[in-house]
Amino acid sequence: MTGRGVDVEWRPRAAGLASRIGEALALRNLDWADAVRNTPRHLFVPRFYRQNSGGQWTSIDSDDPTWLDSVYADVPLVTALLPDEHGRQVVVSSSTKPALMLRMLDALDIEPGHRVLEIGTGTGYNAALLCHHARGETSNEAVVVSVDIGADLVDTARARLLELGHSPILVTGDGIRGVAGHAPYQRIIATCSVPAIPWDWAEQLDEHGQLLADLKIGLHAGNLVLLRRYTDRLEGRFLPKRAGFMSARARDAATPIPRLPGPPPELTGHTSTRLDPDPWTALVPWFLAQAGRVPIIRYSRSGQSLDTHAFTAADGSHCEIGPADSNGTRQVNYGGTHALWANVEDAHHEWHSHDQPGWERLGLTITPDGAHRLWLDTQDTTLRQLPGRASREK
Repeated sequence: MTGRGVDVEWRPRAAGLASRIGEALALRNLDWADAVRNTPRHLFVPRFYRQNSGGQWTSIDSDDPTWLDSVYADVPLVTALLPDEHGRQVVVSSSTKPALMLRMLDALDIEPGHRVLEIGTGTGYNAALLCHHARGETSNEAVVVSVDIGADLVDTARARLLELGHSPILVTGDGIRGVAGHAPYQRIIATCSVPAIPWDWAEQLDEHGQLLADLKIGLHAGNLVLLRRYTDRLEGRFLPKRAGFMSARARDAATPIPRLPGPPPELTGHTSTRLDPDPWTALVPWFLAQAGRVPIIRYSRSGQSLDTHAFTAADGSHCEIGPADSNGTRQVNYGGTHALWANVEDAHHEWHSHDQPGWERLGLTITPDGAHRLWLDTQDTTLRQLPGRASREK
C-alpha cells in the first residue's frame, strides 16, 4: 500500500495497533479490531501537527522519523488548523484516538445492512472502518453516509477512500442538520460535540434506531450519550467512560472564542472552598454544576505553580480560586450576576447525596420540542431540565 507516494510496511503496525486495542477493550464485535488491522491509517494521516510547550504548531510528515510510529499509536492526531479571529491557529480537525473510535462503533451495535450516518468526516479513517465493516453489502453507498462542514476535508477523504476501493456517500454540509436526503438511518454517530442533540437527527433515524453523540453543555461538561429513537422521544444513557470531541462548527472556519456580554465585572465578594478546582478531578459533578444553569465558557490557570484557577460563565459572572493553604482551604473571589462557584459546591453536595454516581447512572430523554431531561437511574428521577436548543435555521 502506498500512502501519498510513501511506501511503508504498514500491516505489522496496524496489526499491533489492533491487538493493543483488543487487549484494552472488551469488544462485543471483534470485526472492529479486524477493520483496524486492515485499514492503513497512514493513508488518512499523511501529515499531522504537534504543539510544543510554547503553543507553536509543527507539521509532522513522512520526512520525520517519528511520523509512522505516531500514526500507528493509539493516540489522537491533529490534522487541520485554521486561524481564528485573532490570527491564532486553532484545531479544526483531527484523527480520533483509534480505541475511542472502536469503543463508540462497538457501542452502537451496527448490524449488517444498517445505514449509518457519520457526523464529522474528518480524515475519512472512521468512514473507512465503517466501510470495512460493511464489506459484503451490495454497495458501500447503501450503508455509509458521512458529512463534514469542510469541503477540502470531504474531497480529500473521498480520494483516500476511493484509493482503498470504498465509495460511501460523502456530503459537504452542516452536520447539525444531518443529511435528510439519504435518510432514514438505523445508526447515527457524531464525532464532534454539541450543546444539545438536534431533533433533526431524531427525525432522520428509524424507530428503535440509535445515535451516539458527545453532549457538552459547557466547558468540559458532558460525555458520550447513547440514545434510542422512540415514536415520541430519544432516550438512553451516558457511556461509563468519559470522552470528548471538538465542537461542531457552523461554517468552514475556526469556531470563534465565545464572547462575553460585556467587560467582566469586578470581583465583588469572597468565600472559601476545600474542593479541588480542577474540573478534571470530578467530571460528573462538574457536569451537574452547569446542567440547567449558565454554562462556564472559559477556564484558565495562572501562578508560579499554576495553582490559581479562574472561571467565567456565559453571562460574565466569574470567580478566581487561589492556592490551597496548609489545611487544604482555598480563597474564592467572585463577581457577576450569580455566585458561580456556589453552583459547583451545590453540585458536589448533590453528587455525594446520590452516592457519587458515575456516568452510567445518568440518563437523558429528549422530546420533539427540544427539551432535554436529565435523570438518575430511572426516568422517574429527574435531576435537571437542560437548555435544549433547536437545530440551526434552514
